[in-house]
Amino acid sequence: MENFHPTGNCPVRDVLSRLGDKWSMLVLITLNANGVMRFSDIHKTIEDVSQRMLTVTLRTLEADGLVARKIYAEVPPRVEYCLTNTGHSLIPHIEALVGWALENMPVILKNRETKS
Repeated sequence: MENFHPTGNCPVRDVLSRLGDKWSMLVLITLNANGVMRFSDIHKTIEDVSQRMLTVTLRTLEADGLVARKIYAEVPPRVEYCLTNTGHSLIPHIEALVGWALENMPVILKNRETKS
């Protein structure tokens, strides 16, 4: 039997806590669909994320090595974001989860209605 202890280094807990927030997967999917993007373009694509939360999310994804940030020494400064190789390797798994959600959402919604 597999144990998932709350103490120590549990990869499942660690990864899910980082990717299971409200915005991380949307940012990853957006960068995968659009390639290299500037902050303002990501913000326009995910309209309901605040600038602060997008900044925090991008920094977290960058710290985990899923997103790369490139700063250009221009006036005004230009910053671009893209997926790293590690970020790209995660995309098929996210797409599988999205596919599962799309396929099963009608049943899930129906079950919610009957249980409430």
